[in-house]
Amino acid sequence: MVKLFVLYEHAAGFGLFSVSEFEEVSMLLPQVEASVTDLSRFNAIVKLVSFSPFKTAVAALESANAVSEGILLQDLATFLDTTLPAKKKKVTLGVADAKLGAAIAEALGIQCSHVGAVPEILRGIRMHFPSLVKGFTAQTAGVAQLGLGHSYSRAKVKFNVHRSDNMIIQSIALLDMLDKDINTFSMRIREWYSYHFPELVKIVPDNRLYAKVAQHIRDRKSLTDGSVAELEEILMDSEKAQAIVDAAKMSMGMDISVVDLMNIQMFAGRVVRLSDYRKQLAEYLHSKMGNVAPNLQSLIGDQVGARLISKAGSLTNLAKYPASTVQILGAEKALFRALKTRTNTPKYGLLYHSTFIGRAGLKNKGRISRFLANKCSIASRIDCFTEAPSSVFGDALRQQVEDRLKFYESGEAPRKNTEVMEEAIAMAEQQQKSEKKKKKKKRAAENGNVSMKSENGDETLPADNGEEEAAAEPPKKKKKKKKNKEEA
Repeated sequence: MVKLFVLYEHAAGFGLFSVSEFEEVSMLLPQVEASVTDLSRFNAIVKLVSFSPFKTAVAALESANAVSEGILLQDLATFLDTTLPAKKKKVTLGVADAKLGAAIAEALGIQCSHVGAVPEILRGIRMHFPSLVKGFTAQTAGVAQLGLGHSYSRAKVKFNVHRSDNMIIQSIALLDMLDKDINTFSMRIREWYSYHFPELVKIVPDNRLYAKVAQHIRDRKSLTDGSVAELEEILMDSEKAQAIVDAAKMSMGMDISVVDLMNIQMFAGRVVRLSDYRKQLAEYLHSKMGNVAPNLQSLIGDQVGARLISKAGSLTNLAKYPASTVQILGAEKALFRALKTRTNTPKYGLLYHSTFIGRAGLKNKGRISRFLANKCSIASRIDCFTEAPSSVFGDALRQQVEDRLKFYESGEAPRKNTEVMEEAIAMAEQQQKSEKKKKKKKRAAENGNVSMKSENGDETLPADNGEEEAAAEPPKKKKKKKKNKEEA
């Protein structure tokens, strides 16, 4: 008769349970489902054979990772080998995962099953586990599950605060939104203030400077020859400042009340503050791209690289994309329309905003976009999976694209990819070595400059060599005196 045992993996350890009347249980599956919720009826079927708790949280995490991947650890193999009966041919072991069952069957020669009544029995064990194991409560089980859940999720996600690409996705979306809003508001302030001072639009075409000048001038009649210096500080151009004062004297604009001018000034101040914040956000995006994707940043710039990451969803997703997908990323509508109408498919998507596409000739735009997408795919994979991020490979890939542009224009043969990559690898290794040396020097300097605290809590600097020698001299004199006394 085949005896059924069930292996249950808990956050606190491994448990082995024996199931009585296996053949009858497998025949009467509806009755098993009904008895799972009742502890007294479930105890008549399932009994604890042995429980092996984890010694440390690290061991629990290792076992959870191994079980999820279907790997048999040595601790679990030893536990099963010692607790199961010697005649393993007459034993069936119920497991939750088919991969783990295959690994156990291959290593220990035990027949494993994960179908039939086994899932229902495991459900009952999971429900009544604190009652089946002595000295175990629902509270301790919850604490163990919570701790293992946090550590297991952290190990799977591998979250790094300094390299989170979610911040890049949010910042590039906000940057695009700010660009639209600033352009809309600038058009509004130009139209609104032009009723009073229409000549200013031609003199100051820049949106941000126009809003600043409008905020400063308010009423054009207040401008005098003495206002040229103040306008020069804003515009950084003496000719434009003088032109504004001259135009104000002969302006064709209408007179506006004080209340209207106050509202225009407040709105112009809002536009200026939005423009300043947009500049800060661009600097923040630059620093984030340098931490998360330095190679992609040096290859195609901050905004194009950030848009590629945002469109893919994450840097990991972008790294998994082939170069052909990266090339048309952002042109999905045009692609499906071309497939429907059986016309030419698009040559580029978001990569069109790169400077390389604009510098290439009409005949070579498709070629350079395909080559650039290939290099972007390589750069994103290096950024995603490297442990020590640096922009060495991005600089090398950028130079390759430059050489390819020269090849299309003049026919000058570019260098081979293997040579460029070997040089980049050597440079990256040199950088890592130099960074390690710098860290060692910093640590040595910090250890040398650390002040020592006395017993009273006062900080005292370490004594000089001369003071140490002076402090060490008196004991020597005492030794000499003792020697003289012994000779006498």
